[in-house]
Amino acid sequence: MLRLRRILRLVCLCCFSLVPAWGSADDIVGSLDTVGSDTMAELMLRWGELLGQEHPGLRVQMQASGSASAPTALTAGTALIGPMSRPMFDEERADFVERHGYEPTRVAVGRDALVVVVNRHNPLRQLTEQQLDAIFSDTRRCGAEAEITHWQQLGLEFPAGRIHLYGRNAVSGTHGLFRRKALCNGNFRVTVSAAPGSAAVVAAVGADPGAIGYAGLNHLTADVHTLAIGPQGAAVSPGPQTLRNERYPLARELLLYVNSPPNRPLPPPEQALLDLILSPRGQQVVAELGFVALPVPELEVQRQLLGLAPFGAVESSPGSS
Repeated sequence: MLRLRRILRLVCLCCFSLVPAWGSADDIVGSLDTVGSDTMAELMLRWGELLGQEHPGLRVQMQASGSASAPTALTAGTALIGPMSRPMFDEERADFVERHGYEPTRVAVGRDALVVVVNRHNPLRQLTEQQLDAIFSDTRRCGAEAEITHWQQLGLEFPAGRIHLYGRNAVSGTHGLFRRKALCNGNFRVTVSAAPGSAAVVAAVGADPGAIGYAGLNHLTADVHTLAIGPQGAAVSPGPQTLRNERYPLARELLLYVNSPPNRPLPPPEQALLDLILSPRGQQVVAELGFVALPVPELEVQRQLLGLAPFGAVESSPGSS
């Protein structure tokens, strides 16, 4: 299992079947397919494991080929649940509505952040949003006056020379959201080296003193450190509180899009998975994997969107304090 989780962090595709040896009295049989975000691959894996423990007759398959694959699968009907680390684009949602005649249900299941990382030996500690755009983009739509291609332009003597850029591939939700938030919908430089996963970005930056990259918050290692983002003297670092109050400019929600027809219940497998995810037990997994869990009041709101029963008396949820 450790080997499988390591693979999940390094590649964009995960497909597996879970058939554990025990279950619950009200067992659910059948199959369940999800298609979408690689950022959420390990989350979906852990949730699938928990669901499989409760229902040994349930076959769970999860394909983590990138957020861009979720709308396609939902529209085509090959999956009813699509994990995404970015919101659907307008055209993706329009295609779904044209096919099905109703909107997909958007459900928040946790909070995350895009983090900008440099090598642990790099003395840089913060960037303005304009500097960040000028480093990664050749269009500079966020307002920078000139491109930034060398570390000396940021006042650094070390590292010296050209800035080496690392990011995600185009099918990833991380790529799309960084483009929208950090580049003001501008274009990436062609010199950005695209990696299949955030772990690969972090590994590359950790091995290269002259590198900078962007990745998901939960993939950090001791070989890199994050940069605060914002105006000089008021830059904000990523953390649980700044993600909750959205002060950190690259905060994001982790989402599930669900093909849930109006006035019609979801099939039992999908309903069971969503019930688990939007529970304190499911949110414990969110916290364990380095994301920020939703507090109980927010979980109740998300459950109402899906017509799931309320918890009843629940004292607390990971990350709710």
